[in-house]
Amino acid sequence: MFGNMGDMSKMLEGMQENAAKLQGELESKTFNVKTGGGLIELSVNGKGEVIDLNIDDSLLSDKSSLEILLIGAISDANKMVQQNQQQSAMGMLGGMNPFGAK
Repeated sequence: MFGNMGDMSKMLEGMQENAAKLQGELESKTFNVKTGGGLIELSVNGKGEVIDLNIDDSLLSDKSSLEILLIGAISDANKMVQQNQQQSAMGMLGGMNPFGAK
């Protein structure tokens, strides 16, 4: 089915290397989101971790607007990260051939 175990081992090793490379690429990417006409600016890395947040001073006295805009910015950033992760994973899988054909 898979030829011999050596080929299967090489395939698994290649998958691990590709996964590690993908993880490194994701960590190095930055996604920026602006909401409320730029009143809130949020930056996240490819793992979805917030790395920067700027809030315009005018929002500090309007708690409900601040909360709504933050929720929107976080949701938008998470969608961007998820889409990037899916595209990267599909790209990685597209380059692999489990049947050994060249």
